[in-house]
Amino acid sequence: MLSVVCSMANYKKPRLRDAAFRRLLSVVLVTLLGVSLLIVSLRTNTAPASNELLDEDLSASVVDSQINEKLKLPQNELSIELEKRNRLPPRNIDLFPRLAKDHITIVLYVHNRPQYLQVVVKSLSKVVGISETLLIVSHDGFFEEMNKIVEGIKFCQVKQIFALYSPHVFTDGFPGVSLNDCKEKDDATKKHCTGNPDQYGNHRSPKIVSLKHHWWWMMNMVWDGLKETRGHDGHILFIEEDHFIYPNAYRNLQLLVSLKPNKCPDCYAANLAPCDVNSRGEGWNSLVAERMGNVGYAFNRTIWRKIHRKAKEFCFFDDYNWDITMWATVYPSFGSPVYTLRGPRTSAVHFGKCGLHQGQGQSNACIDNGSVNIRVDDIDKVANIKPEWDVRVYHNQPGYKAGFKGWGGWGDDRDHHLCMDFAQMYHS
Repeated sequence: MLSVVCSMANYKKPRLRDAAFRRLLSVVLVTLLGVSLLIVSLRTNTAPASNELLDEDLSASVVDSQINEKLKLPQNELSIELEKRNRLPPRNIDLFPRLAKDHITIVLYVHNRPQYLQVVVKSLSKVVGISETLLIVSHDGFFEEMNKIVEGIKFCQVKQIFALYSPHVFTDGFPGVSLNDCKEKDDATKKHCTGNPDQYGNHRSPKIVSLKHHWWWMMNMVWDGLKETRGHDGHILFIEEDHFIYPNAYRNLQLLVSLKPNKCPDCYAANLAPCDVNSRGEGWNSLVAERMGNVGYAFNRTIWRKIHRKAKEFCFFDDYNWDITMWATVYPSFGSPVYTLRGPRTSAVHFGKCGLHQGQGQSNACIDNGSVNIRVDDIDKVANIKPEWDVRVYHNQPGYKAGFKGWGGWGDDRDHHLCMDFAQMYHS
C-alpha cells in the first residue's frame, strides 16, 4: 500500500510541474499580447495626424481634379502648384493654437502692390484682438515679394490662397492674353481674331478683368471651398491691400455684429467705414445705417447665399468692377434697400493713389515716399461704439443704382462663362 502511495506521489510531481509551467506560459503570452495591443494603440493614437492630413490632402486633390474636369477649367504647372499651396494648413498654429469661439475671420485680398501690403499688414498687427482670429490672404496670382510679406506675419494664424485662374497665372492663353485675341476696338470679322467687345466696342484687357474674376473666385472659395471656412456661418470681414485698419476695428466690428439683429434687423452687413471713402464719419452719438460700402465690409453665410443666387446677374453685367456690379445689378435685384450698419467714426480708411490693376513697379510707387500718414487718435485705439445708441438711417444716398449700364470692360463671352464656372465650383 505504501508503495502504491509513493508511486502516485511520484506520478503527481511532474504533473504539478507541467501545470505550473503552463500557467507561467499563459501569463507570458497574455503579457506579450497586452504589450502588442498597447504598441498598436499608441501608434493608432499618435500617427493619425499625418494619416488624416494625407487622406484630407488626397481627398481635396480628388475634389479639385473633379472640379477641373467637370467645368473644363484651365490648368498649367503654376496653377497646379498653387492648388497644392491652397490646401496647406494655416501658419502660426504653434503660436496661436486656438481661435476664439466668436472670432470673425478676416479676408485680405491683394494683387501686386507690396508697398500697400506692408502698410495694411503693419496696421493689422496693431489691431486689438487680431491674435484671436484667422487671417486669410487671397492673392490674384503669385508674386514673390507679396508672398514674402505675408509669410513674415507672426501676429495671428494666417492662411494663404492663390487665384488659380488668374490672368497672372496664365500668361500665354486665356484667362491671360492669347495670340489671336482681339485688342482694343478691333473688328473681329475683319481681323479674324477672338473676342466679344463690350457695350462701348472695346475688347477685354486681362489685367482689368482680373479684378472682378479674383473677387468672385475668392468669395466662392472662402464660403464654399476652404476647409477652414466652408462650415462657418458667422460674419467674415473683407478688406483690400489699400485699406488702413485702425486698432479698434475688430472690437468695433464684434459690437456691430452683435447689435445688428436688434438695432438694424434689415441690415445685410456691417461696415468699418462710410460708403463715402473720403468721409471719416459724422462723430454722432448714434449708429448709422446706409448703403453698403466697399471698405471693410462683413456679412454672414445667409447673405452670401443671396449673393450666390444672383451669379448670372453678376457674371453678365458689363462692368469690370465687382463693387459697381453689386451696386448696379445684384443688390437692386434683392427687392429692398441693402443697408449696412456702421459706427459714426471710421475704423478703416482707403489710402493710396493708384488702382488695383496698375500693379507696382520700381519707378511707379503707389505711395508717396513709400509711406502713409494716417492719424490715429486715442479714441481709435479702443472700441468706441455704445450699445445704447439709436440708429440713424441714410435714405436715397447718391451712388451707383439700378439702371446704370456699367463702365464696360466685361463683354467677352469667355469671361462670362469663367465667372459662371466659379459659381459652380462647389455646387452640383
